[in-house]
Amino acid sequence: MSSDPWGRVDETGTVYVRTADGEQVVGSWQAGSPEEALAYFERKYEGLVVEIGLLEKRVKTTDLSAKDAQAAIDHIREQVDAHHVVGDLDALRVRLDKLVELVEARREERKAQRAKQSDEARRSKEALVAEAEELSQSDQWRAAGERLRALVDTWKGLPRLDRKSDDELWHRFSHARSAFSKRRKQHFAQLDAQREEARKTKERLVSEAEALSNSTDWGVTAARYRELMSEWKAAGRAQREHEDDLWNRFRGAQDVFFAARSSVFAERDAEQSENLKLKEELAEEAEKLLPITDLKAARAAFRNVNERWEAIGHVPRDARPKVEGRMHAVERAIQEAEEAEWRRTNPEARARAEGLTGQLQAAVDKLRGQIEQARAQGNNAKADKLQRELDGRQALLDQALKGLQEFGG
Repeated sequence: MSSDPWGRVDETGTVYVRTADGEQVVGSWQAGSPEEALAYFERKYEGLVVEIGLLEKRVKTTDLSAKDAQAAIDHIREQVDAHHVVGDLDALRVRLDKLVELVEARREERKAQRAKQSDEARRSKEALVAEAEELSQSDQWRAAGERLRALVDTWKGLPRLDRKSDDELWHRFSHARSAFSKRRKQHFAQLDAQREEARKTKERLVSEAEALSNSTDWGVTAARYRELMSEWKAAGRAQREHEDDLWNRFRGAQDVFFAARSSVFAERDAEQSENLKLKEELAEEAEKLLPITDLKAARAAFRNVNERWEAIGHVPRDARPKVEGRMHAVERAIQEAEEAEWRRTNPEARARAEGLTGQLQAAVDKLRGQIEQARAQGNNAKADKLQRELDGRQALLDQALKGLQEFGG
């Protein structure tokens, strides 16, 4: 018979292990000496020791789930309770009991952490909902729209809450966005309606102007053209695709009339030479308005000059294009300044320009972040590629910002 502190082998080859509850049969050994039997079952014990050690390390250093950890503990405990090894089984049970306590502690810790994360996510989503509901009443269409889109991205990055709470908060969030979109749509629909009304008014003015273009009632018709011009300016802007065509037809009709009137007057006006001198003086006076720094003052001054111009009468036919061309150049400069002022204050064009600028700025900021991340990771090839893309986007952004300056932005 052979023995050691934790086990023995009797004369029949039966192997025993000593526990706090007394000796337990390990198994039967007939293949060799008692010493070899003890050595074999002691190696099996050491295997359990190693297995427990590895499990302890996994529980302490990895994100092994409590469920999987408990299953592994139960598996080892079954082997310990089967006492098919020779060694200090009670010590293994103590280690397994402590491991159960550690797993339970980790379970509670993770449960508390999830609860904390859920509370934080709830507060974050409630804050997003509150901001979205405030933005839903904003008239800053571009800025508010961009901010709402950013809030959606933030929402997507937050953990889900319980289904009821998450659905309720999302319903409020979605309703706020829909309310804003509806108000924005109504706003621009109203602008479109105003432009359509202006188009109809100018169509009527063009029709009358064209009908008057062949009139020979010079005084009355010229006065009516001046009234038509006032009505034109009061009508507001039509849609861009219609505005220029309508203006060209309107001015063309007037040109036909005034050209005919000028032709008749030229033939019967004996004072054309003096008229030319006077008009050259007015053209010089008008040219002093350039460059235009005060549009309102320039418009009023030019109107005053133009009224005196109209009152003078005709000039010799061969001199008319040159002197009238000088006045037309000043008039075109004023019209261009008016067009620039309209573009600068046009909310739709401004919104598009600002929207493009915002998108390009977001793309530039994102690329800069990606470049910094690639540099930090040592990926210089990727960073260089991103830098080339950034250079292109930055050039577009600079161009867009330059264009935005036309709107005073």
